[in-house]
Amino acid sequence: MLDISPEEIAETLTMVTQQHLDIRTVTMGVSLSGCFGDDVGSVAGRVYERVTHAAERLVPVTEAIEREYGVPIVNARIAVTPVAAIAPPGAGDLTAIAESMDRAAREVGVDFIGGFSALVHKGIGAADKRLIESIPAALASTERVCSSVNVASTRAGINMDAVLRMAEAIKASAEATADHDGVACAKLVVFCNMVEDNPFMAGAVHGLGEADTVINVGISGPGVVRTVVEALPQDADLTAVAEAIKATSFKITRVGELVAREAARRLGVSMGIVDLSLAPTPAEGDSVAGIIEAIGVKRCGGPGTTTALALLNDAVKKGGAMGTSSIGGLSGAFIPVSEDAGMMRAVECGALTLDKLEAMTAVCSVGLDMIAIPGDTSAETIAAIISDACAIGVVNSKTTAARLIPAPGKSVGDTVEFGGLLGRAPVMAVSGWAGTGLVRRGGRVPAPLNSLRN
Repeated sequence: MLDISPEEIAETLTMVTQQHLDIRTVTMGVSLSGCFGDDVGSVAGRVYERVTHAAERLVPVTEAIEREYGVPIVNARIAVTPVAAIAPPGAGDLTAIAESMDRAAREVGVDFIGGFSALVHKGIGAADKRLIESIPAALASTERVCSSVNVASTRAGINMDAVLRMAEAIKASAEATADHDGVACAKLVVFCNMVEDNPFMAGAVHGLGEADTVINVGISGPGVVRTVVEALPQDADLTAVAEAIKATSFKITRVGELVAREAARRLGVSMGIVDLSLAPTPAEGDSVAGIIEAIGVKRCGGPGTTTALALLNDAVKKGGAMGTSSIGGLSGAFIPVSEDAGMMRAVECGALTLDKLEAMTAVCSVGLDMIAIPGDTSAETIAAIISDACAIGVVNSKTTAARLIPAPGKSVGDTVEFGGLLGRAPVMAVSGWAGTGLVRRGGRVPAPLNSLRN
């Protein structure tokens, strides 16, 4: 039984009303294992029926929990089995399946549905190839569908052929939505060491090792953590800072645990995980960059940023792990440029660069997230950026990712506008010295020696 004390309730009310605490997402994972068919049309129909039946009560239940407990639940979402796993043999374009997912998401009232996905870290199968080729049309013709592809893992190394294919898909997706600053790319992420229970978009999928239907909750609270750090004495040392963040993360996680258990109970499905990630928004004060600056870095991106982020990420995990027995997902601190007002300011003043964001990838939850780059950036250069992020993940046995937006017609100094939680982003400079020859070699970067753990 989860006991919540009156003191915890009072603290939570302050967090909600003054410090931007919310449940960022209640995500229902739905298995599509029974949706196989002989052609794309039959698969698409079965996917629609499966999703709408499983999730028909998701939004009403989350809205009821929000009203009863007074904790904002910003999004209800769905993640499904990677679509490449259920693609019919010999099928061509898979866009019709994405469109059925979009209709289902609209029918049940969720803002995003993830899982137009494939896992190709060791090789590209026929269905994987068709899915990757379908991504630009699928994301351009749908509003709520998100796509993700895993191209690397610590056990397999980096599939450089898949990396280049994904870079080309990113370019094509941007061009297909050029009238909206390449917004399709905001719904597309390339992973290393993808997890099976991530509730956050654009990378949410329902892993093959999961139960038929589960509830995963993603919490948030950068504003809460920033307020706590700012309230510390000026002479508080970094151990005290870490302890304060750890204690706060525990309290935030307790809220997520409560919502996850209650949603799963009311829906009659399994509770999955609570993702502890600090997910920022464009709202002032709700910023991971703001926490880094409160710790003592003059501007996010300046020297000391990686140290502060490492401290933050570690303290969040330690505190959160005490608040739930079901820790999972990505769990740490996100650094999406377009979704964090502090990150945007740091880019605009020149403190935060793409190279620095790559360094920060080594110690944050995921990595290169929601980064706008010039529209004329070549596919080879994009592939090289993705491969660098993957190398960090492979060697350090952690999840890393790249969500890059080559904004059509835009150059450094311009801004892309997506609105809502996706925010806006200044177009960042990309080095002209990319390893295009390395990318064109193809093949697979072998797994590191530390992958041999059996």
